[in-house]
Amino acid sequence: QVQVVESGGGLVQAGGSLTLSCAASGIFFSIDAMGWYRQAPGKQREWVATITGSGRTRYGDSVKGRFTISRDNAKNTVNLQMNSLKPEDTAVYYCKVVADVLDYWGEGTLVTVSS
Repeated sequence: QVQVVESGGGLVQAGGSLTLSCAASGIFFSIDAMGWYRQAPGKQREWVATITGSGRTRYGDSVKGRFTISRDNAKNTVNLQMNSLKPEDTAVYYCKVVADVLDYWGEGTLVTVSS
């Protein structure tokens, strides 16, 4: 079983920055991809960014150039650095960890961007 815990959400003004963190713990052989998703009120969950075990990154079009995903394999953590935040970035952000070919999700952390 793998536990996934996000942190770092909060309230920020438009144009500001915020860093989200996610830590995976428990019993597993290896972690492959780690990623971030978000869900705004009344909308479906949206993919934000992914980083593979080798460090390859991909971003959704809405965050490309503003967000940066990174990971620390030794600590089983993944961060999401969010810059130039916009009100439309307001959402609950979820971390997904692929460990031993299974998907594990955190409970989410709320990011609110005020205009």
